Amino acid sequence: MTSHESFKRRVRERMSRTGERYAAARRALLPAPPPSDAAPGWVSRPEASDATIKKNTGHGWDEWVSIIDDGPGRSAGHTEIAAWVAEHHDVSGWWAQSVTVGYERITGIRLPGQMPDGTFTVSRSRTLDVDPETVRALLLDDGDRAALVPGLTLTLRSRPGVKQPRFSVAEVGAQDPAEHGVLMVSTDPVGQRTRMTLTHERLASPAAAEHWRGYWGEWLAALAASEVAAG
Repeated sequence: MTSHESFKRRVRERMSRTGERYAAARRALLPAPPPSDAAPGWVSRPEASDATIKKNTGHGWDEWVSIIDDGPGRSAGHTEIAAWVAEHHDVSGWWAQSVTVGYERITGIRLPGQMPDGTFTVSRSRTLDVDPETVRALLLDDGDRAALVPGLTLTLRSRPGVKQPRFSVAEVGAQDPAEHGVLMVSTDPVGQRTRMTLTHERLASPAAAEHWRGYWGEWLAALAASEVAAG
């Protein structure tokens, strides 16, 4: 058996064991890429580049790590560090937050996609060949929404008319309506088309975040190929 066939067999075995789709099972079995984009000693790379953070705050990332380590330190919470950076280093609130999140990523206090409360957020988007109002109408109708996302119960938790409605996410029949966190949906016009962005919040772990990143990517691809997007 070739190595490719062996890998496919392992994917199928994982699918039968976990119930995952092929793409999700395959991703889980692929070896993790080496952290080549992180500097030596960094757990993960911040979103802002070293040049950008230095231009807007006066210090590069390695400098900020030393400064915060010597200040509030790694045992301090997110809010305390951000307030300290703003107060003691003349950094605006937005950039103080950016410095704090970057520091947390570099030191491993916060993983990519992890929020201050410890949960994780993922986002996927795709442009659909349908106008935004049609998409919104389908999402806000209970029956249409159930047909669009079979196997899941999306319970509307936003007020009527909000631009970005939020839905609790759960398996059909689950006791907890927010068993799998909260989904925020944006539908932005791109000419006569729609840029649909799904932001899945309050996920419990990196594994859950990876699962739902794959799930919504596949769901958007299927929606783009469906009669809904074809009009």
